[in-house]
Amino acid sequence: MLQELRTLSARLGRDPLLVQAAGGNTSLKRDGVMWIKASGTWLCDAEDKDIFVPVDLVPLQVALAAQDPSCEACTDYVRQDLNPLGLRPSIETSVHGLMRQRVVLHVHCVNTIAWAIRKDAKAQLQQKLHAFNWAFVPYARPGLQLSRAIQSVLTDTTDVLVLQNHGLAVAAETMEQASVLLLRVVNSLRLPVRKLIAPDMAKLNTLARGTAYVPVVDAEAHHFALEDWSLTLGGSNVYYPDHVVFLGTDIPTDITTNAVAVAIPGVGLLLHKNAKPAVAPMLRCLSDVFRRIEKGTALKALNAEEVDQLLNWDAEKYRQSLKQP
Repeated sequence: MLQELRTLSARLGRDPLLVQAAGGNTSLKRDGVMWIKASGTWLCDAEDKDIFVPVDLVPLQVALAAQDPSCEACTDYVRQDLNPLGLRPSIETSVHGLMRQRVVLHVHCVNTIAWAIRKDAKAQLQQKLHAFNWAFVPYARPGLQLSRAIQSVLTDTTDVLVLQNHGLAVAAETMEQASVLLLRVVNSLRLPVRKLIAPDMAKLNTLARGTAYVPVVDAEAHHFALEDWSLTLGGSNVYYPDHVVFLGTDIPTDITTNAVAVAIPGVGLLLHKNAKPAVAPMLRCLSDVFRRIEKGTALKALNAEEVDQLLNWDAEKYRQSLKQP
């Protein structure tokens, strides 16, 4: 089944509406070991690179039940005898360990995020997901905090989790069942998408000339910079962990800054030449999310304390330190 996990993971990782850059993670529980995506790796590489870490499942589950602080990073439970590359488990290993099913798929689904950052998310999702064994998990930073939040809502039959301001996790006994369940949930949460607005590439090229910036290549990534209301909300607030981790706390409109990206209102996006490879996919994700949110919708941004917890978290600093593909 490990090869099936690789195949499915790579497929999910190639879909920008489900996974962006190093975001998302998958796992398989087999013979007392949980194989989970390594921190900082990309799911799209699952068939070409060794990206899975073996975790000793029973000790991990015991520790999770006791809310042991070691579950913050879960490194104590890695089977080093099966981990020749010395990989470190995903920062969201606790999510997978808490769900008892053999296969867990955690994705940063664009449609789910568009619902999960609404202030009325839970009420709206109850209507959309009434046919599923699902639970709504209030926002918590990944790691032990998220583990505790999940434990407070998880039941023996829960196989779908919507994580507020974060994403989606589904679980099943087989790879096929998990894949089908994910598709069913995503289809249930699908939102109308506003027509794409084309960026002014000629003007972006002119503005970028002689600077440290270049126009973003992906035409769909520019959209949120081309609508005043979405730029105001998406450029000065953060709504989910990877948003702040990869794009920072705001996306400036001034090209004289040294930010990873600059949004030129009504024109499009510029990317810093030294930006990490994850930045462009995260810009695309932000635009994809806002194309699915109606103007005037009340949104829940992460507050200053939540942002600070992410930026100063050791596990996230480790992921950021890894060499990017």
